[in-house]
Order: sequence, then C-alpha cells, then structure tokens
Amino acid sequence: MNEPSVLDYVKAKLFPWKYNLDQWDMAEITRRSGAENPNEDFKSEVDVENRSLGTKRVHLKLNMPWYLFLALVFALIGQILLEPPGQLPVIAAIFYFFSFCMIVIAFLKKDKLFAHFPMANDQPINTELTKNQYVALIVSFIALIIAFFAFHKSGNNDLRFNSLNLFFWLLSLASFVYAMFDFRGNSPLKIRVRDMIKAKKVNLTITPWFILVAGVFILVVFFRFSQLNQILGEMFSDHAEKLLDVYDVLKGDYHVFFVRNTGREFFQFYWTALIAIVFKTGISFLSLKLGTALAGFIALPFIYKLGKELGNKWIGLLAFFFAGISYWHNLISRVGLRFPLYPMFAAPALYFLIRGLRQKRRNDFIYAGIAVGLGLHGYSSTRFLPFVILVGIILYVLHTKNKDNRLNVIFLLTILIIASFIVFLPLFKFALINPEAVNYRALTRLGTLERNYPAPVGLMFLKNLWNAVTMFFYSNGNTWVHSIPFRPALDIVSAAFFFIGNLIVIGRYIRLRNWEDIFLLMSVPLLMMPSILSLAYPEENPSLNRTSGAIIPVFILTAIGFEGLFRRFFSVSRTNLHKSLVAVIAFGLLIGSANLNYDLVFHQFNRQFMQNAWNSSQIGGVIRGFADSVGDADNAYVVPSAHWVDTRLVGIVAGFPTRDFALWPEHFAETVPVQDQKLFILKPENDEALQQLRSLYPNAALYRFDSGREGKDFLIFDVPALVAPLPIGKP
Repeated sequence: MNEPSVLDYVKAKLFPWKYNLDQWDMAEITRRSGAENPNEDFKSEVDVENRSLGTKRVHLKLNMPWYLFLALVFALIGQILLEPPGQLPVIAAIFYFFSFCMIVIAFLKKDKLFAHFPMANDQPINTELTKNQYVALIVSFIALIIAFFAFHKSGNNDLRFNSLNLFFWLLSLASFVYAMFDFRGNSPLKIRVRDMIKAKKVNLTITPWFILVAGVFILVVFFRFSQLNQILGEMFSDHAEKLLDVYDVLKGDYHVFFVRNTGREFFQFYWTALIAIVFKTGISFLSLKLGTALAGFIALPFIYKLGKELGNKWIGLLAFFFAGISYWHNLISRVGLRFPLYPMFAAPALYFLIRGLRQKRRNDFIYAGIAVGLGLHGYSSTRFLPFVILVGIILYVLHTKNKDNRLNVIFLLTILIIASFIVFLPLFKFALINPEAVNYRALTRLGTLERNYPAPVGLMFLKNLWNAVTMFFYSNGNTWVHSIPFRPALDIVSAAFFFIGNLIVIGRYIRLRNWEDIFLLMSVPLLMMPSILSLAYPEENPSLNRTSGAIIPVFILTAIGFEGLFRRFFSVSRTNLHKSLVAVIAFGLLIGSANLNYDLVFHQFNRQFMQNAWNSSQIGGVIRGFADSVGDADNAYVVPSAHWVDTRLVGIVAGFPTRDFALWPEHFAETVPVQDQKLFILKPENDEALQQLRSLYPNAALYRFDSGREGKDFLIFDVPALVAPLPIGKP
C-alpha cells in the first residue's frame, strides 16, 4: 500500500482538488486521524518506514489542531499586511479568507472550540412586591411629578440645579429603587462583607491567579495614567469650551445643560469640577485629562465582569487586558473630552442587562436603568444605547423557551425604562424647553440641517456601515486629534484575535442558538451607529470617539478568540514541554500586543499630535513668566492669526482662565497710553501686524522663541516701561 505521510494528509485536506487520497487506505487514515469522532482532539499517528534501516519504524504523533494554528497564522499575516504605511488590502483579504476557511474546517469537524459556553440560569423571574414597596412606588411617582415642576421653576431656557429640584429628583429615584428592589437572598459580596465584619479580620490568600490579576491591573494602570501630563501635550479649542464650563460650575452656575459650543450634557463638567477640587488641579488641562482617564478606567472592571459572565474568568481578564492597553481606548481617555463617558456607562448597562437576563436578577435591571440614565447626561453618542438595550431584550424574548419569562421580562424592561427616565429627567425637561440646543449636533449629522446628503441616503448608510465595521482592520478615520489617521483601530494581535473571535461566536450561535452570542455580534455595529449615522458628513465616519461604545463587545470578542484558540492548543498538549511552549507563545503575543499599543500611543500618536497641535502651552508659559517677573498680565497680548493658537487657551495655561489675551491690530493704538512694560506675541508670518507695532514702539525689542517644534516658533515683541510714547497732543 502506498501509505501517505503526515504532510501528504495535510496537503490533501487543504487542497483536495490537487491531491487525491483515493489511492490510499482511507479507512485506516480516518481511524488514525480520529475523524470517526469529530469531538475528539485531532490526532494522527503514521508509521513511516525508514527504507535505509530495513524493518525499523518511526512513530510520529501530531496532536496539534493544525487548522486552528493556520487560522491564527493567516490572520496575523493578513493584519500585518494592513499595517501602514504600504497597506496591501487585497493580499491581506486573501490571507484573512484562508483564516476563515480554517475556522470553517474546525466547525465542520465539530471542534470543541465552538462548544465552550456557560449556561444561563433558567429559574423564574421574581415580580412580587411587598406592601411597603407599593407605598414607595407611589411616593416615587409623586416625587417625580414634583421634580418635573421643580425643574420647570428653576429657569426658562437655562435650567439649573437647585436644592428643591435636586431633593425631589433624588427622592423619586431612591423611592423607586426601594419599591422595585428584590430583597430576597444575599449576594456573595454581601455575605463576604458580613463574614469579615463578624470575624473582625480580613483573610487575603495570595494565589497565582491573584498575582496574575494584580500584574495585569498594574500594567493597565500604567497605560492609562503614565505621562498623562505630557500625552496629550497641548489643548485645542474644544478644551477651552470645556474648561470655561467647569469654571461656571466652580463659581456656582449649576446648569442642567451647557449651551456653549453647540451644547453639551452636564456630567463631564461636574465630574471635572470634582476632580479639580479633590486633586487640587484647578482649571487646567490636567483636570480634564485626569477626569476622562478615570472615566475610561471605570469601564474596564465591567468589561471584565461581562467577559466572565459570557465566558469565564480568563475571557474576562483577557478582555480587561486588551481594552486596558488598547490604543483606541487609551487615546479617547487621554484627550480630555467626553468620549470615554460612552463606554463608561454603556459597559455597566450592558453587563447588568445581560447578567439580569441570564441569572433572572431583578435588581440588575435597576442598575442598568441608572447606568443608561447617567449615560444620557454624559456623551451624546450614548443616546443610541437604549436602542441597543431594546435589541437585547427582543433577542432574549425570541430565544427563550420559558413562556412565563417572556412576559416577566416586559416587567423588567419597564423597571429599566422608568429608572433610566427618572435619572434622565433634568435633560428631558430641558429638551422640552429648548430642543434645538439638545438635538442640534445630532440633526446636523443625521439630517440635512446644515448640508444635503452627498449621495442617496441608503447608499451613504451602507458605505458608512462598511467603513465603520472595517475600521478595526483598515482605517479608523482622519481625525488627528484623537487618532492616528488612516490606520487600523486595533493592533496586529488584537485585530487577528477579534476576527477569529467573531467566527467562533458565529459558529457557536449556529450550533447552540444562544441569544447572548447573536447579541454580542450585533452590539458591535449597533454601538457604532452614532458614527455610522453621520450621513450628511460621511468624512467624519469612522471615528474612534463616536464608536467608543463598541469597545465593550470588540475586546470581549478579541478575548474569546484568544482564549478559545489557546485553550484548545493547551488541551491537546500532552507533555509539560508542549504546554510550556503554548504558554510562551501566548505570553509572547500578549507582550507583543502591549508593545505595539505602547508605541502607537506614546510614540507615534504623540509625535504626530505635537507636530499638528499649536503650542499654546509655551505661549501661556511666556505670559505667566512675564506676569510673575517684570510685567502685568493686563499688559500682555497675543495677536490673533488665521489657523493659529486659540487665545483663550493661552489664558487658561497662564493661570487666567477667563482672560482672552487676543488683541487685534486695529486695537494696537489703545495700548499706547499704558506706560508700564508691555508684551506682544505674534505669529512669525504676521508681517503686517509686526510693522504696525514697530511704528508705535520703535524702541521695543524683538525676540524669536525657539519652540523646538518645526513651524511652531513665535515672536515676542517686548516694549520696555517708560519708553512708550505719549498720546498725540500731550506735552
């Protein structure tokens, strides 16, 4: 018999049109390969005759599921070919197709890769309320009505928080939570806390898992907060608007909605004011960045818990790791704007929703509702989150086999909606009074308020959808202030495992029909809809900020891909050496991913951003030095130029947050009567303004400030005291 080698067998499986196995004993090969039982690990034992040694035989064992190994290799090669510069999308697509084929082979072989899923609790949902809870429910609705009118009395087009509306607003929420709360049983955390109080001691066990979690936690903290004062290194105009609103809060203007800069929800401004007070950072860029970095970090434990709920603790920890080190989440958390507030509230909302549906926990719907309501006060992109929640509920109802739970889930959804509405109430009241301010930004992107659609709306939607769902592998858009333009949103390793994770979950859904799987897949484009629906401005899609809610399912899918593959590789390893090799490869890929993301954030992005951003910090530093030494801030001026620094930012950096140092050339003469020392800062290309100053102050000194950055130098026009000419007509 012409017996095939292992290589012959692999070639025949990969390329059946080229290699013919009919000439071989297929029954024997099938028996040896384990194909009679596709749920068994792939094994092949082939006797190869060494003709030079006569009758001696060598036994070769191949335990590795080769199709999964090739799926990973092909995906990594495909993503490497999509790394800029020199992206090769066509060739990359071919390699990704090969990876897809390998996963299909695994599915057809009924590989255990697709059978790993924790089952949900099928107990009935509790809908009973006590008499006291019915009373609390009545109180909550009365308080809600009073709060509604209390907000109405607090202003017309400029609603503000005051002690009256705050009291009834919070009373309504607290009484509703009490009315709906399920007091049956004790949570594991409550039991542990109670036991610690009784024992009057804390038992801490140091296990390998604890050390691993602590190490990942420290690494993520480093990525989130290291060099926070330097990256981002400069502010831009949006930061001026934000800090002026924070200044309003600190001086006692407690707005429900801040109308500056086309309108913004209130959460970030009160959050930043709290940060400024607690950390004593004042009205500064650091206050904004520290607040958003913390907001981004708060999302991570919920990503961990959701990954654990949908898989296991390894998937949870890997999702925490990949999201924590990611270039995507790190940049939007460091920029100092509202972007990370989307995942900050979407993560707990999705976690409590999914856990509540899976474990039939009524209280989780209260928590999810509060998270949704708070999120609506955070970043406007969160307004699509209620639709995502609704899709999750619908998918659960369509998949559950328990008829009673289909009805009871409507009760739970009602709890979620009411809780979120109570929290949302202040903004709802403001939207009734001034809908244009609340909806302007969304309407200009979704509708034709500012400009017509550049193409038929259906075509624009499909194009935006494609650009958004491919941004993980190809291009994350052109916005340089919070991304590296035209590069993938994920690094090489994360993108490859995200691709594989999607295929695993698709295969698992086909096999097991779990609603959680299809919801996890659908939530990616759904949470990206705030970017996809930018139909009038398609050039703004994709963007890392408006798609940031998708961070949650994206990195859980990435973790599923990583854990699934390496769990299989580890399970088929028969010796400690093989297991060690698998562990080393896994660890190497994780370190490689961390290194790639570190380079993207701390080197590539930082270098690109500083090349594009104007150096308002250096100009503000010069004015601060002038005010602290020989001059007065009232006699310092910045001469505006087109496409140059925002003069409000100069004032913030210099320590004068409400001072705009702009002085246009037509007002130069107004400075002549001042005989104290004066300082003018100009863009070097502003020759006309410089000539006007020279004519007014011929004895002034001119210096060029070396910024150390190409194209960012500026001129310092220093007018000494007592040299200034007197006004015309004066003796």
